[in-house]
Amino acid sequence: MTYRELWRSLEPIYGKREACAVTDYVLEVYFGLSKADVLCGAVDEMIPEKEALLQQLFARLRQGEPVQYVVGRAEFAGRWFSVRPGVLIPRPETEELCSLIVEENRDKAPIKVLDIGTGSGCIAVTLSLDIPGSEVTAWDISDRALDVARENARRLGANVTVERRDALALQPQGGQWNVIVSNPPYICNNEKNDMAANVLDHEPHGALFVPDDEPLRFYTPIITYAAKTLRPGGALYFELNPLTADLVADVARQAGFADVSLIEDSYAKLRFAKILNIRKKNI
Repeated sequence: MTYRELWRSLEPIYGKREACAVTDYVLEVYFGLSKADVLCGAVDEMIPEKEALLQQLFARLRQGEPVQYVVGRAEFAGRWFSVRPGVLIPRPETEELCSLIVEENRDKAPIKVLDIGTGSGCIAVTLSLDIPGSEVTAWDISDRALDVARENARRLGANVTVERRDALALQPQGGQWNVIVSNPPYICNNEKNDMAANVLDHEPHGALFVPDDEPLRFYTPIITYAAKTLRPGGALYFELNPLTADLVADVARQAGFADVSLIEDSYAKLRFAKILNIRKKNI
């Protein structure tokens, strides 16, 4: 297939502009072909083995599978992370959360950091590499996610301890963390109609959705855990559903946290929470 035939085969799913972008992404990330290479006919000149592989990849794309799963990689905070089906694809808004944490903590090392619900490990690895001297632990309940997180930490040279823990059954072990961060499932089931089909059909629902009657299913136990394990002056950071951001703040205040900030993302949506432990001692 020619370059034009490739992107046009995706146009019914993505529209022209995004179909071209997805095609360019595959050709560059998987085959190392720049736009200049493509314009010079590199696609037409592929050897049969690479052409057959290209056809296989585009067959998956035409089924609506996210391009990050197809190529097995996603860019996050300037680094390439391995991803595969069953593990949530890193999002740009989560990069913003990492930037916030790094900016506020890079000069406080050595610090102990906990990432609850690590998924691909993108948060834990980024914080480990961008906050020198930090000691980072990453928890998840999914064995598939834990495998990917370990792979990313190892490949990127991050000092991250990856462990299997259930965010709904956290056991306090005394004050120990300077930073706790979590991007838990926060999309209510009734919001599915507003989401893209490729997300609904291919990404892990357990990492995305919560019951309509339990929008804070993960936030509440994590806040309770943080209230007992954050060191004085430490901070709990969340990624949020803007629709329930105020509810998260209320739960944090009820747990004894007096300093709770809701922070907008680059699209002016309440996307993050910063919850400071300013008490003299933990609850």
